[in-house]
Amino acid sequence: MSISIAIMAAGLGTRMKSTLPKVLHEISGFEMLYHIIKESQKISDDIHVILYHQADLVQEKMNRYFSGIHYVIQDHQNFPGTGGAIRGVVPKYEKLLVLNGDMPLLEAENMQNFTHLEADVVMSAFTCKEPFGYGRVIMDSHQNVLKIIEEKDASVEEKKVTAVNAGVYLFKSDFLKENLPKLSNENSQKEYYITDLIALANAQNKMVKALFVDENTFMGVNSKYHLSIAEELMQERIKRRFMEQGVSMRLPSTIYIEADVQMSGECKLENGVSLLKGTVLENAHIKAHSVVQKSVIKNSDIGPMARIRPDSLIEDTHIGNFVEVKKSTLKGVKAGHLSYLGDASIDEGTNIGCGTITCNYDGKAKYQTIIGKNVFVGSDSQLVAPVTIADDVLIASGTTVTKNIPKGALAINRAPLKIMEGFFYKFFGKNHA
Repeated sequence: MSISIAIMAAGLGTRMKSTLPKVLHEISGFEMLYHIIKESQKISDDIHVILYHQADLVQEKMNRYFSGIHYVIQDHQNFPGTGGAIRGVVPKYEKLLVLNGDMPLLEAENMQNFTHLEADVVMSAFTCKEPFGYGRVIMDSHQNVLKIIEEKDASVEEKKVTAVNAGVYLFKSDFLKENLPKLSNENSQKEYYITDLIALANAQNKMVKALFVDENTFMGVNSKYHLSIAEELMQERIKRRFMEQGVSMRLPSTIYIEADVQMSGECKLENGVSLLKGTVLENAHIKAHSVVQKSVIKNSDIGPMARIRPDSLIEDTHIGNFVEVKKSTLKGVKAGHLSYLGDASIDEGTNIGCGTITCNYDGKAKYQTIIGKNVFVGSDSQLVAPVTIADDVLIASGTTVTKNIPKGALAINRAPLKIMEGFFYKFFGKNHA
């Protein structure tokens, strides 16, 4: 951890067409800025995040995940622009890596590559087939950067250059300390540009090297369209890693997995599955179009078309189609179809019949349903919490359970069946078709 990192996250992001700061838009379940800080922490313990637009909100969100981050508020009035953004950064180490808060696909390895080149400045570049609109990176044969020139200022020959600026830089801290005060805002935007440091370095015969990078990895997200592209790229990365670790996926392009999901053992995901934030799978089979969120699934199969809501623990259990589980613990249970199990604890050998629901909410508070071992819950039963059903209990179909049931008992409260002969004709008339 011998480099400092500055992440520029001060921009308004007007092209996002949103009141939410650009860096707080989510990719695979987490804010773009979260992904960058998380990867940065793998190579540095000195991370500075530069804020301006809705700075308090951005800092509040990131404080939920991270501690020890240095937040710098840009003096946007006196020092606008990318060069002005890093003026307030005081790096701990001899080199400072400058990143952009809208590059969620960067990984620690990509950042570390900048340190492999020995230079006063290392800047990122990629080859672009259609470079129109980009700043061109003019280099010699040894990839020493001679200058960066904007499209509007480029000559005919310079416009043919396909190497363009990717926007990430590694500076020697002493060079920044000396040259940041020399930046000028004498330009049409009246801003201080970080790219002007390249010209200053060359004027002082400092070494400036180009590091060629992958365009997709270094893509900046500037619109909702870009956001969708970045999402697809990250999803492809996440799923490829899991499949290489042994997870089976049917039609992986239809599957969605958020960034902190964990899977181990023999796991199988069918088409249309969504695994949301906080999910942990171990030897689990998640069937088509099921959703699992912030829950632990072990040695179990789920779905198809089931929903496991947060804070559930499901072990050695079969959950069938159209079953919803919320904040419940199920161990060795069968719940085949069309049930809602919320705020429940259900023990091994228990069967939950079709249409069973735990009535866990009275309009003010949530209550627990506790079901023991080897309980048979008949179809269309309502379990009104708080209620405890002991081991070895039978609950007849259509029963509404409103009090505790002792071990070995049968619970039944159906109304007697009445058959009124001829009532159909009396109600509709004898000529009813």
